[in-house]
Amino acid sequence: MASVESLPVAVIGAGPVGLAAAAHLLERGLEPLVLEAGPTVGSAIRKWGHIRLFSTWKYNLDPASVRLLERSGWEAPRPTALPYGSQIVSDYLEPLAATPELKGRIRTGARVLAVTRQGMDKGRSLGRDEAPFLLRIEHDGGEVTELLARAVIDASGTWTTPAPLGSSGLPALGEPEARAAGPVTGSLPDVTAGGFAGRRTLVVGAGHSAANMVLDLARVARANPGTEVLWAIRGASPERAYGGGNADELPARGQLGTRLRTAVDTGAVQLLTGFHTASLETRGNTLTVHAADGRSVTVDRVIPATGFRPDLSILSELRLDLDPAVEAPKALGPLIDPDFHSCGTVPAHGARILAQPEKDFYLAGMKSYGRAPTFLMATGYEQVRSVAAALAGDTQAADAVELELPETGVCSTSLPADAAGDACCGSPVPVTIGFATGVEHGRSGESARVQPPYGLSR
Repeated sequence: MASVESLPVAVIGAGPVGLAAAAHLLERGLEPLVLEAGPTVGSAIRKWGHIRLFSTWKYNLDPASVRLLERSGWEAPRPTALPYGSQIVSDYLEPLAATPELKGRIRTGARVLAVTRQGMDKGRSLGRDEAPFLLRIEHDGGEVTELLARAVIDASGTWTTPAPLGSSGLPALGEPEARAAGPVTGSLPDVTAGGFAGRRTLVVGAGHSAANMVLDLARVARANPGTEVLWAIRGASPERAYGGGNADELPARGQLGTRLRTAVDTGAVQLLTGFHTASLETRGNTLTVHAADGRSVTVDRVIPATGFRPDLSILSELRLDLDPAVEAPKALGPLIDPDFHSCGTVPAHGARILAQPEKDFYLAGMKSYGRAPTFLMATGYEQVRSVAAALAGDTQAADAVELELPETGVCSTSLPADAAGDACCGSPVPVTIGFATGVEHGRSGESARVQPPYGLSR
């Protein structure tokens, strides 16, 4: 029987962070095996390929991945250009997956159904850390197989588990029926592709995804008379969604908020504040959305830009220690909880912060942020660099985490009280931002660098 050390490190997800994890593992002399549920690499990003990121290529390329690509003659995009999601896939992920080093180490159409320890359920402790991981996988065509791994990095993201419209954490009454009937769309539809011109659409949410949808619809409305755009947020003010304007070190992100403010101020977009969705009522081809305060709006389409949640069901047999509020690793949760850290104020972090009671298992990338919406690809790249070093036994390199991110121009300051309850990433409160391993919510440790959200811009 092969030793545990000879087994591969299983990486769940072939998005930017998953492939970066594979590249860093290879540099450390470890064998990666990437498992992707979709038919191709970057399957989730393809769903929003029509959207342009507000972070430039500089912040979207992983150093180890670039080193692999350059050995194959790849030329990097202009670092100051703003890529579309489709370009992230075609100009970066596809060439990366095609490198000789990674080509044979990626399995697409391989959905991980469960992760556990070989021969052990969650309750067994004796010899647990020495037992290999067992992954159960469903392949395209329905075949189910199992494989063993020495470690697991779950970088599967959160795209497939969007948050509901209901403001209490549950689907609003009538929401499942409305989604099945069609009036409630996916999270980031291409509104220029048809089905929105000449219709009345409600966008629900206050993050950058919502801003993109609102502005895209406003452009459709300018070209198609009779198109109406409504935007509902739970907070009392949209100021947080408007962002830092010219003070933002990512100009495209600052411009996003400025354009959004203009669209509202000019009446191109009808803003509904303090709107807590309670129920949805489908009537033929229209949908009436009822708020908890008795207000209601009747529309043709609803775009639910309400964020995402991690799918933890496949990990039910592993011993995880997660923050109870955001479902991120416990040491990371207080650093990114949007109720206490506006727009994700967080320091660079790696294997030590992401470590779980389940030895050699790590959440990384968007999934490591749980329900917190503030994430930048560069953060995930630094996570997996550190994790790869830790798995290789290089504790010093794993602990030496560094990350230079652009200031947002807004997320480093507190908002007035009437702006609380709504933000690009939650409800800001006037607390001292900081970090320390295991800190309680709202307590300060060392000063933290501002972490911008992993956002999108058209």
